[in-house]
Amino acid sequence: MASLKKVLKKKKFVKIKLKKIVTNHLELKAEINGVKGRFILDTGASNSCVGMDQKEYFNLISEESEVKAAGAGASGMETHRSANNHLKIGKWKCNQFDLVLFDLSHVNEALTRHDAKEVHGILGADILDSGKAFIDYDKKCLYLRKLKNKKLQMSF
Repeated sequence: MASLKKVLKKKKFVKIKLKKIVTNHLELKAEINGVKGRFILDTGASNSCVGMDQKEYFNLISEESEVKAAGAGASGMETHRSANNHLKIGKWKCNQFDLVLFDLSHVNEALTRHDAKEVHGILGADILDSGKAFIDYDKKCLYLRKLKNKKLQMSF
């Protein structure tokens, strides 16, 4: 019987290393618009997001959104939308990637309270769905299928 790794490689999936941090979150590195960052992988987050304070860091152009964000420990937060960004996670790429910007200070405060490093953002279900994701919790890796010029837009 073929291993999962071999089957996914044959089907054009890319393997991405994950790191389990002290809070039991899975963390990964990614690039937005050519700038490296640290992100939490969150299967429960509908859209990928970065902190509002990271707008300049990732060279984002954004506009206000009427949608309010909610997440662990916070709700009704103001959001901005940033369209047509470049996302690279390992060898996986998306050249038209939309994301949400909002205040992630509550997330980073919770992380640092547990002696974990702050993150730039959260990678969510939009990427997992588009990449037909497989998460191997035992081996701590994520598999994403290579995209064919697909645009990732926010779902709200």
